[in-house]
Amino acid sequence: MTSVCLHGYVEGRVQGVGFRQSTAAEATRLQLSGWVRNLPDGRVAVLFEGESDAVRSLAKWLEHGPPGARVLAVTLQERPIEGAQGFIVQR
Repeated sequence: MTSVCLHGYVEGRVQGVGFRQSTAAEATRLQLSGWVRNLPDGRVAVLFEGESDAVRSLAKWLEHGPPGARVLAVTLQERPIEGAQGFIVQR
């Protein structure tokens, strides 16, 4: 299996709608590691790594997010694997 790491930003109505917690739950379900956090400009930053099919699944999920979110754009770039353990919601 090939491992992949993606880092990027989600724009739209993505704060105050449970986006971080839902992203963490979906990443955990997919057995991915990494983190998610709100940014002061209203975007959400995310980094996730793991098996390539699971990474693609989370990337696709980010395009709509949880109920209540309104995603306008997702920008992701591949990064070197960081070796993260677990998936955390950063404050």
